[in-house]
Amino acid sequence: MLLPAGVEVLEPCAVPDKDLVVAMRKYDDEMRKAGVLLSAEGLHPTSKGVRVRTSTGGALVTDGPFTEAKEVIAGYWIINVKSMDEAVAWAKRAPMPEGGTIEIRPIFEDCDFSLEMQERPKA
Repeated sequence: MLLPAGVEVLEPCAVPDKDLVVAMRKYDDEMRKAGVLLSAEGLHPTSKGVRVRTSTGGALVTDGPFTEAKEVIAGYWIINVKSMDEAVAWAKRAPMPEGGTIEIRPIFEDCDFSLEMQERPKA
């Protein structure tokens, strides 16, 4: 579950609102107790990050902020649930500011690939 946010919202927010952080931690604990939470993290604004892009002959490193982006990821949860419906049910319970969004996308697993693509390189 991804938390996209507009750059104009995220950049001024070097430290998130205390009440929201407390509510998010409670929500994380609920998912942990239910046995579905694998990982959860909030991310700093893009002004504290860099982008590394591949380029002919090497890599191009650009310091943030990334003001050209319309949305960036503000945080994420990795959950292990049986269905998209269950993921949606958890997302609906998330403490979110008005207009907040959660994007839910499955993580690739070996079974999503052909047998040939599942083979691992020999060490």
